[in-house]
Amino acid sequence: MQTATLSDRDFGEFQRLVYQLAGIHLSPAKKALVCGRLAKRLKHYSLDSYHDYLRLLSSGRQPQELQTALDLLTTNETYFFREPKHFEYLAEHILAARRADRPCRIWSAACSSGEEPYTLAMVLAERLGEAPWEILASDISTRVLERARSGLYAMERAKNIPEHYLRKYCFKGVGSQEGRFLVDRRLQARVSFRQINLNEPLPQLGEFDVVFLRNVMIYFSAETKARVVERIAGTIRPGGYLIIGHSESLNGVTDALKLVRPSIYRK
Repeated sequence: MQTATLSDRDFGEFQRLVYQLAGIHLSPAKKALVCGRLAKRLKHYSLDSYHDYLRLLSSGRQPQELQTALDLLTTNETYFFREPKHFEYLAEHILAARRADRPCRIWSAACSSGEEPYTLAMVLAERLGEAPWEILASDISTRVLERARSGLYAMERAKNIPEHYLRKYCFKGVGSQEGRFLVDRRLQARVSFRQINLNEPLPQLGEFDVVFLRNVMIYFSAETKARVVERIAGTIRPGGYLIIGHSESLNGVTDALKLVRPSIYRK
């Protein structure tokens, strides 16, 4: 079978589909990504074109395939201790001043394959020890959530983990697991993973001291961004924080959160 080409018209259909389901805008620069990530699905179904794949998605004959396509098109790059100043601020300012009469709750709202929530777990374990704390980690992609739940990563993913944390909270694989490492099961027990679509009304989640929503809003339209931030702000305790990516801003998006320093907001 020859390699299929993705027409501009069919790419436009994928753009509309992803925006409708996830509120994510795929820019024209993402055409090659769509082509590359979905090529295996065409091969899986022995389809000759992306148009045929779109017809399959809309037919309802393979209901799980829509989730598979969404997983493939919305997964973003992540790594341990990404944008480290956020974790420094969490440890030195937010956790240092927290109320000790209630559990500390943090939500990693676009957790991808789990590196962010496990980084948070290491920081909380180091700062709070046996004090009560918990992390909710969510993503729209069921595929990356499965990977995150395992707590198992290729050894090269450890390169940004500070040596102290690596020795204390990560275990080097041996035998069949050589070349990989496992996040400490005690930390895994404090992190719950859940599929949540931020583009839809949120389930009952309770209140959080901090929400991390990093490097995902750059894919949202202004309208979607405003709706998502409004929903998430409703889950943050008074005095709690929303932390976004360094390349993102809430300027003109909401009055419910005030800028503390670049990319860090407080309710």
